[in-house]
Amino acid sequence: MYKRQLCPFVSETGAVATQSLVNVDLGRTGIEYIDDGLGVGDALESLLNADEGAPQRQLHGVDAQETFAFSGAECGEWFGHQEGEHFTVAGNLLTGEAVLEETAATYADVAVHETTDETDGSPREGDGPEPLAKRLIDALAAGHEQGGDKREGLTVQSAAVVVESTESHDVTKPYNDLRVDATETPIADLQETYKLAVDGYEATLERYAEAYEQDSLDEATER
Repeated sequence: MYKRQLCPFVSETGAVATQSLVNVDLGRTGIEYIDDGLGVGDALESLLNADEGAPQRQLHGVDAQETFAFSGAECGEWFGHQEGEHFTVAGNLLTGEAVLEETAATYADVAVHETTDETDGSPREGDGPEPLAKRLIDALAAGHEQGGDKREGLTVQSAAVVVESTESHDVTKPYNDLRVDATETPIADLQETYKLAVDGYEATLERYAEAYEQDSLDEATER
């Protein structure tokens, strides 16, 4: 459900997520409007104004210039959203506001000034930022530590992370599209799945490095 209904609405110009009582048309049409030149706020507000189910919706997204987030008054308590610099986060049926705040704060710490010093803008020394998938999972885990989903009787849950790129890559990174279904420990399982995916990806690159380099040389020669 996560990939198919909540977060597949991504293009080179923006991204949209629909939550709570999901309406996939809001995400699909919202991206079309953004691609046509509307700002994310104007695009999503116009859709919500025409949606009779808006009180039960959560809809949020980003474009190159701004963010937008909406939570209808009839969403499952506790619900809410936050807008950060180039990102949004929303949730419903949570134990409280601290879940959302910690999720947003954890992501914000690594989402802004990733490769430069905040004080003077100079390049940071050392390793670059963690992969986006890792940072997103860490943010989910931080929110989970604050209480996460309030439905204690719902012992079997799921979790997912999907990272889309507008750039072309010769090798698809498997850790950018992960999900775990029907588990009592969704966040821990997603963290473990991510680790295994990264280990497998790196092992594959190392094992086939020579063959990959030769293919690249052959392609360059043909050109």
